[in-house]
Formats: sequence, structure tokens, C-alpha cells
Amino acid sequence: MPSTVALLGVAIMSCVMSAAVLASLLRAGVAGVPRWCAAYGMFTVALALVIAGTHVPMWLGTMVSHTLFLVASLVILQGVREFFGRPLASPMEYVLVVAICVVMFYLTYVDSNLDARVTISSAYFAYVRVAIAWTAVRYRPPKRPKYNYYFLAISAFVGAQLHAARAMTYGFGFDHQTAFLDPSPLNVAFLGLGILSFPFMSIAMVMLAHDQLAQRMERLATIDELTGALVRRAFMERAESAMVTARARGTPLALAILDIDNFKAVNDRYGHAAGDRALAHFGAMVSKWLRPGDSFGRLGGEEFAVLFRSTREAEALQLTNGLRAVVAARHGDSTPYTFSAGVDEFERGDTLARVMVRADAALYAAKALGRDCVVTAQADDGPGERIEQPG
Repeated sequence: MPSTVALLGVAIMSCVMSAAVLASLLRAGVAGVPRWCAAYGMFTVALALVIAGTHVPMWLGTMVSHTLFLVASLVILQGVREFFGRPLASPMEYVLVVAICVVMFYLTYVDSNLDARVTISSAYFAYVRVAIAWTAVRYRPPKRPKYNYYFLAISAFVGAQLHAARAMTYGFGFDHQTAFLDPSPLNVAFLGLGILSFPFMSIAMVMLAHDQLAQRMERLATIDELTGALVRRAFMERAESAMVTARARGTPLALAILDIDNFKAVNDRYGHAAGDRALAHFGAMVSKWLRPGDSFGRLGGEEFAVLFRSTREAEALQLTNGLRAVVAARHGDSTPYTFSAGVDEFERGDTLARVMVRADAALYAAKALGRDCVVTAQADDGPGERIEQPG
């Protein structure tokens, strides 16, 4: 059977490796990682002090080490909450840590009772693990893979069960400890199982960090950073999927292609930075104006597209013209701009490319009519009769 000192040595190596792996993610700016890294550093120092035992003063080997364990556990919980965008800790949790430290001092120097110390600290560690598991399950991002978050929740919950069992064992007198490093089979078992929780928890944290990094990469691959619109590839995929769905359900689907008027002149007159601000402003206005279920994409440069689900051409025309009027009527903008648009509806047997050609032809007709207007398309690729002039 391995000695308790050997087990704690393994725990130190595990904490050092966990801190090193988490430290490699610090530059990624993932919320919670700095706290997790710091917590494993504190665990390392605390374990080293416990191993030092009689070679260091009692206040250092007992009080400081136990305080570090308590604080590090709370810091890990804070890191988890920070990762999920929750408040770090309640005032009562800070009070709880201070109260436990005071009780530990009393049970160490006034009324020496190791069983009581183990019971209290284990109950606290069980609470922290339950809070971590609950946070991971309760605030898991709905559109992200479940495995990473459930791995953390299960790891934390199993650890909570272990600490709860240890608290009950010594709290109800089923066993007694004569020293923290007591080599009794039960103490060795508790220490061994507890040490296993370190790598499982750190692996779970690394998995959460990598999932957030993957989410960022997915967003960069699908969302235009400047305007917040879908990039062309993502929009085309969304439109193809919507077209198949609309055809299967027999619901209408309409498309509008929008182009900012005289955008080169905007850049030449106000500068490229102002042009970027105009694009960002336009993207924000369209995103705010969109209805649930509609899709907004940037086709390239200053050209955009909006996909209207369950919408006829006439309604799409009115919606697009409403946006055009809002953009044209705004005041106090340092970079004034307008846009023109062409609108078309998907017909039976249409392809996305064919609808886009018709909407694009309508857009060119709007440009020819003086810009700052919306035109509908006809099946023969010519502009429709319904034209919304700026009002």
C-alpha cells in the first residue's frame, strides 16, 4: 500500500502539471483560467507544507496549509463562475471561509481535535464541489457540446461524494485520525481517491477553455467581425437550408440584396476608418431590425443580403423599405450613407443562385433609378413595377 507521503507527492506533481497546462492558456484570455491556475499553485504550496510536517512550525505546516486549501477551493469555484459569467462569490462564502479558519485555529491550539478539523474541512470541500457541479449544469451554453460540461459536473459531484463520505466517517466516529498523514488503510484510501480528483478537475477545466476557444474560432469562421453579419459562405449555407425547409413545408421565402450607395465616395470623402464605422453601424442597425428567424449576411465589401422566412415578396419589400427609410432619416451621424436594395421571392423550382441573380438585377435597377430605393424583381430577371421611392 502506498504511503500517505508518496500520495501527496503524486498530488503535488499533478497540481504542478495542471497549473502548467492552465498557464499555457492564459494568453487566450479565457475567463476563469487565471483563477484556476492560481488555485493549483496554492494547492501545490499547501501540499508541500503538509509533507514538510514537523520540519516547519505548526502555524506554517497546519494553519497556513489548511487556509491555502480552503482559499484555493473557493478560487476554483470563483473561476468556474467567472467562466460562466456568474457572480464570483456571495458574502456568506467569504464569511464561511473566515469562520472555518477561526474554528481550525481553535481546534489546533485550544482544543486539539483532528477528527473535527477533518470533518469541517471535508464538508466545506463537498459544498464547493457541489456548487461547481451545479454551476456547470445550470449555466451550460445550450448550443455547445454537452460532454465537456457534464465531465466537469460529474467530476465535481463524485469529488463531493468522496468529501461528504470522509466528513461523515470522522464526524460520526466511524474512524479516528491520530495524524493528518496517518497511514491507516481508510485514510490512505481517502487521500488516494481525493488525489485522483485533481487531474480530473483540471482536465475538465482545460476542456471548458478549449470549447470556448473552439466557439471563438467557429464565430470567426461564420460571423463577419466588423458588421456582425454572417460571412458569405455561412449565409449561403443558411439560405440553402432555409430553401429546402420552405419547400418541404410549403412556406414562402424572400431574399433582399442590399448595397450601400456610393461607398467608394464615402471612403474617399471621410476616410476608410469612417467607412468601416458606417459598415459597422449598418450591420448593427440591420441586426436590431431583423425579425426572429431572419438571416443577415455580408456577401462582400458593402453588399449584404437578408433572408426573410415565411415572407412574401410584398412584405419583404415593405420591411426592406422600412429599414431604408430609417437609415436615410437618421441625423447627427458623422458618416452619412444610404443603401439601395433588390427584393425577390423564391418560386417553385428556383435555385438560390437564380433568385440571387434576379434580386441583384433589381438592385441594379434601384441604382439606376437614383439609389436610396428598393425594387422588386420579375421572373424574367427584369425589375418589377413596385418601387419604393425615398420618402
